Amino acid sequence: MNKYLLGIDNGGTVTKAALYSLSGKEVAIASQKTTMIMPKPFHTERDINELWNANVTVIKEVLKKSNIDSEQIAGVSITGHGNGLYLTTKSGDPTYNGIISTDNRAKSYIEKWYANPRFESEILPKTMQSVWAGQPVALLAWLQDNKPEVIEKTDYVFMVKDLIRFKLTGEAYLELTDISGTNLINVKDQCYDLHLLEFFGLSKMLPKLPPLKQSTDICGYVTKEAALATGLKEGTPIAGGIFDIAASAVASGLVEEDKLCIVAGTWSINEYITRKPIVDKDLFMTSIYCLSDYWLTTEASPTSASNLEWFIEKFMSVEKQEAEKQGSSIYDLCNELVASTEPEESNLLFFPFLFGSNTVPNANSCFIGMNSWHQLKHFLRAVYEGIVFSHLYHIERLTKYNDQLESSRIAGGVTKSAIWLQMFADCLQIPLEIVEVKEHGTLGTAMCAGVMTGYYRSIDEAARNMVHVEHIIKPNPNRAEVYATKYKLYKETLEKMEQIWKVGV
Repeated sequence: MNKYLLGIDNGGTVTKAALYSLSGKEVAIASQKTTMIMPKPFHTERDINELWNANVTVIKEVLKKSNIDSEQIAGVSITGHGNGLYLTTKSGDPTYNGIISTDNRAKSYIEKWYANPRFESEILPKTMQSVWAGQPVALLAWLQDNKPEVIEKTDYVFMVKDLIRFKLTGEAYLELTDISGTNLINVKDQCYDLHLLEFFGLSKMLPKLPPLKQSTDICGYVTKEAALATGLKEGTPIAGGIFDIAASAVASGLVEEDKLCIVAGTWSINEYITRKPIVDKDLFMTSIYCLSDYWLTTEASPTSASNLEWFIEKFMSVEKQEAEKQGSSIYDLCNELVASTEPEESNLLFFPFLFGSNTVPNANSCFIGMNSWHQLKHFLRAVYEGIVFSHLYHIERLTKYNDQLESSRIAGGVTKSAIWLQMFADCLQIPLEIVEVKEHGTLGTAMCAGVMTGYYRSIDEAARNMVHVEHIIKPNPNRAEVYATKYKLYKETLEKMEQIWKVGV
């Protein structure tokens, strides 16, 4: 009987499930949107019951589409958006809405913590990362001060994937790669640290933090109740799972130190692995990787492809409706319009800071350099280029620590756009390796199930068997100079705008 691995990915607004063969071939996939709730400015939440129902729906749909017996699923593993916050009682009842990582209600705490000289001298060496408003430490501090009754009722603090695993198994754990990106643990020693929690004013949270597990550990089995709801077989083992940025990395085959991984989705994620953890106040994050003895070095911000989604919704609604009537995709139209322009045609700049920035805190998104002759196609090219330049801004920081990166793997929605991929390659001037996978998150976490069940001895072995390079995009050397010039203009203009944003204009 053929065996399969089930990967589940709970993003900020979409839940996905995908079934894979042991060779990494996608057998079936399903997705379900969930509603983002914004009760107040800067608050981004979701209904936890709706989230659970979305997971039930996609699991049932994948089983139906694949037409396989649930007994053939050897193991399950889950990933999900990093950070945010999900709180429940011991019975699994939510004590508050799930909070998504784009939430910004707690930004005042960040300023206070950075102003404390202890942060750089005592805290950073333990956490190896920056601190920001969408992290559990900030959200818990805000709830503790503003909604103490919520904290009082809460028994478990979860990340989104750990919550779903708990709902499937009834066993409460937090998983190391995911929790290592939250400032909640001592990343250096891979354990809880009361001294660390005390700095954030969260010492009372320690009893509410479940035990820590590895990505490939067995973290419970599908309960009878969950089996009846989802169609999975009772007793199916579920792995610890994995941080979404690590899932995308491993699904891209990031098992060597000379490769860069780029994820262009809601967030601009740029990362590589190293045997030596990097601690630097200017670095976004060093986190625990699922590959033994490796660390994941990451530069990231919410400045990527979600900016294109916004542009389409705000300025291309007519074109989108027309494309849907004709059975085509608005993204195909966007690609055609961008392809009809040349990079040297316009110096229109776009800063993709609609949902956050990778520069000063009060930075805003904007177009700069507009003229009357600019058409929709030029604005779209500026959006595409601005997102690429924001990735480059992060990658430049990464190369300060590693200048031996010879090629890059890329994931996210950008992989569906040939013109955008070529733009990345031309700006980076290194080859882009495109792997044969539609959903990196579900494949990456399914690999954890492959190791958990013993089909593979390690994540390295799983990646070498389940990840396949589809094709390589070579950079066009003739485009190097024009993009270097435009990127230089982007950085020079950004530097000038930072002075304006700093004074709150």
